[in-house]
Amino acid sequence: MEISSLDALPVLLPLDDRSQIGEVRRIATGMAGQLGLDEQDQGRVALVLTEGLNNALTHGGGGQVVLRPIVNSRSGVEALIIDKGPGIANVERALRDGYSTAGTPGTGLGAVARVADGFDIYSVAGEGTALLVRVCARGANPERATAVPLLEAGAVCLPRSGETVCGDAWALGRNAERVVLIVADGLGHGPDAAAASMEAIRIFRKSLSLPPADILAEVHTALRSTRGAAVAVAALDPKLQEIRYAGVGNIASSVVSASETRSMVSHNGTVGHEVRKIQEFQYDWPAGALVIMQSDGLQTHWRLDRYPGLVTRDPALIAGVLYRDFTRGRDDVTVLAVRQRNQDGPSGG
Repeated sequence: MEISSLDALPVLLPLDDRSQIGEVRRIATGMAGQLGLDEQDQGRVALVLTEGLNNALTHGGGGQVVLRPIVNSRSGVEALIIDKGPGIANVERALRDGYSTAGTPGTGLGAVARVADGFDIYSVAGEGTALLVRVCARGANPERATAVPLLEAGAVCLPRSGETVCGDAWALGRNAERVVLIVADGLGHGPDAAAASMEAIRIFRKSLSLPPADILAEVHTALRSTRGAAVAVAALDPKLQEIRYAGVGNIASSVVSASETRSMVSHNGTVGHEVRKIQEFQYDWPAGALVIMQSDGLQTHWRLDRYPGLVTRDPALIAGVLYRDFTRGRDDVTVLAVRQRNQDGPSGG
């Protein structure tokens, strides 16, 4: 089983005024229809987005929306609604029907939480709100539809402003008891960068049984005819609670727990061109710890401990908050967050 950014192309949309709600809703329901959701489920997509977008405009002053098809079971739509507004001082109270600080009926967020198949929200007073919703076809398991077995995963992967294709790419695949991750950042941006990262994903898909260093070596050979890329590969073993990792170029990767953040080592170079050393490292992967991999379109000075409670939330919500607060805005950007699945249920609220 595999999830790839190439199969789940996201859409980034602005949210500056209420006239844009209809357009976002139209694109989201069209995406749902293409994925096979029936009219009733498309109606749920429209409802949760209308309420979520109205909340962002009323309380956050607007922001951005990232729509992503859920495709490994082809069964749903995921939406991240992010803003840098005043935030919500008491999220639990805001989710109660009838509560409002803006003179509205106050049923918005409560309705979203009831109707959506997946829901999580993170808000800090004075720093903004991030809302995650998933709507899946009836009968589908929304949690299993968004992750390979054993893992919860979430990602934001978007092109530089003005580009129609993204020069970054990521993928997750499973081999035996391992889950293998890759993030590739094609040199530069635009179609040539995208071609390099797409080739990296193609080779990755054929090489899942190999150790990360060998996968990276295979990718290096294949990318000689492209402009090259920064690439990192991580093999996660939930049973042994360990990570094996190999990277070349400026893909930054970390293991993040509630108590510390540990960076993983990538060597300098460009995969497909100049690679002086491919080396595999081993890291502990404590229960509940996140693995975060990012391209250089995201700044590296973030610290999750500055966001109380965020480390325990849905990985897609974590990726959305980091994108909102640390995207450089002048390059393609990818942030991939992965956590071992809690067998008692999803991590998000």
